[in-house]
Amino acid sequence: MSSKSSKRKETSVSDLTGLQKASLLLVALDVDTASTVLKNIDAADVEAISAEITKVRNIPSHVVDQVMIDYYEMVTANEYVLEGGLEFAQQVLEKSFGMAKAVEIIEKVKNITTLHGFDVLKKADSTQLVNFLNKEHPQTIALILSHLSPDQTAEALKELPDDLRNDVVYRIATLGKISPQTLKKIEQVVDELAGFSINQSMGKLGGPKSVATILNRTNVSLSKEIIDGIQDRDDNVAAEIKRLMFIFDDIIHLQDRDIQAILKEVDRKDLALALKIADDKVKDKIFGNMSERAADLLKEELQYMGPTRLKEVETSQARIVDTIKMLEEREVISINFRGGTEEVYV
Repeated sequence: MSSKSSKRKETSVSDLTGLQKASLLLVALDVDTASTVLKNIDAADVEAISAEITKVRNIPSHVVDQVMIDYYEMVTANEYVLEGGLEFAQQVLEKSFGMAKAVEIIEKVKNITTLHGFDVLKKADSTQLVNFLNKEHPQTIALILSHLSPDQTAEALKELPDDLRNDVVYRIATLGKISPQTLKKIEQVVDELAGFSINQSMGKLGGPKSVATILNRTNVSLSKEIIDGIQDRDDNVAAEIKRLMFIFDDIIHLQDRDIQAILKEVDRKDLALALKIADDKVKDKIFGNMSERAADLLKEELQYMGPTRLKEVETSQARIVDTIKMLEEREVISINFRGGTEEVYV
């Protein structure tokens, strides 16, 4: 058949946007209930939903029913989450709906509720962000910054007073797992200051790797100042951050002349072991900065190298990274993929 009705695709719940689902839900409710719901919604959202309601046309009853069911499932799931967290919610939902359906509902809950509040902070510039945070406890600042991008956190750190900055960075480096009680306190702070909430499902935050990523976005002088401040408190944490601030694969970002300076200082055995599991781009970068004969010898050594323990390879890479950091500290080379303006090549 070629009639329009035979070609028209029937509307399904999966075709609807969140705004369309909200409008259908309100249409399905009685007027008094719908009015009560709208009183608790932001004015801008009310306008958007109201506009969508005017577009509702010929929606099959089974689609409206499914929207209602989805809403009921989400409300039920949220109640269980608030009562005992995501794991508890999933256990209860499994008994009611079965495992597959429970997992589906929990995933919807996560997608809707996880850290939406931080969208507001992610749009703030560094000055706004610091104004938002500077009166809070350093632990609170550390937790909130851990949820933002490394670039944004790096910019915010520049705005903080020196003593507060060092304290916050150390706390980010040592955050680890956060208790639900602490998260509740952070949620209250965020609710009060920005009018949004964060989800209970956060797990491990921060850590030395997080700080290293952040400091890689700052200029050398600031990162060194921060590292020195952390070193005064904890040598081990500072050493781990310094190690993670430059990983072996970051060699591809270095200038050729810096690679050549590094190769003069690196043990040949370490270099061969380090390249055993390296990306081809890293190998090409190294080979391209060696004489043809030296490159051929190294390639031959790699070709005939037997099975090697991963720990040995990682140790060799770490020694090379240490050499790179030493050369940078002596200002022999420059790790110039960081943010900042003091390292400009023309």
